[in-house]
Amino acid sequence: MTVTILTDSTSYLSEEVRKELNIKMVSLNLSFGNESMREVDIDNDQFYKMMASNGIPTSSQPSLGDMYQEMLEVVEKGYSLCCIFISSEMSGTLSTGQIAKEMVLEKYENAKIEIVDSRSNCMQLGFAVVMAARAAIAGKTLEQVKEAALDNIKRSRFLFIPENLEYLRKGGRIGGAGALIGNLFKIIPILTVDNGKTTILTKVRTKKNAILAMTDRMLHDINTYDLGEIAVLHINCLNEAKELAKMINDKLKININIMDIGPVIGLHVGPGAIAIAYYTLKPMR
Repeated sequence: MTVTILTDSTSYLSEEVRKELNIKMVSLNLSFGNESMREVDIDNDQFYKMMASNGIPTSSQPSLGDMYQEMLEVVEKGYSLCCIFISSEMSGTLSTGQIAKEMVLEKYENAKIEIVDSRSNCMQLGFAVVMAARAAIAGKTLEQVKEAALDNIKRSRFLFIPENLEYLRKGGRIGGAGALIGNLFKIIPILTVDNGKTTILTKVRTKKNAILAMTDRMLHDINTYDLGEIAVLHINCLNEAKELAKMINDKLKININIMDIGPVIGLHVGPGAIAIAYYTLKPMR
């Protein structure tokens, strides 16, 4: 294999998957005032306890030093590198990657490095990374590996539902009055990522109805464009995620991975959020 994949921590791919597919990862960061940490160094239970007592933290892209070292390590082994990162509309990670790339090229002018904007995060980013890694293992060229990621982006969707609107309000994603009214009348938005940004797909009364509507949208896409793979994601609501995975499995009879959403994305939607990420065999865009 001559192409290595580098992604960031908001793909939330497990260590097992990353090891199996030879995927390298660089972590985004969190700051509670003067206390900073890498996202990968704190679990959700710790994180939400800290957020309850210390307020909403800030998140930031990986350090330039970390990004540079990850890239340099690959290039010095003689491999090409395909980097696939969180949407540039959501984070400066891709920009940091571009700076690090130029630094590597100053030292190794013949290094081959491609950088892909996933236009999303979580497992929608993760699926693009996995498809690129599978292409790399199959011996594809750097350009073909990059194209595998870009092609998957056209065929994937990420839908998610918050437990309530409080974290969206705190994170500035929805106004205080809107959050108050939404919580009062149990109005729950189904969110998606469109053109690199988080947007509201629709609004539904009660979370139960929102989950049904989210699943119906997924089934509509699958019936229209044919099924690839599906993952259920959650923040501190594993039992609910298992129930959703079982409901989908009962309909489609396929294996469904259940994954955690970490702090950098989770701080905007809060514990209790549940999501579906999937891709189809035909392009949805």
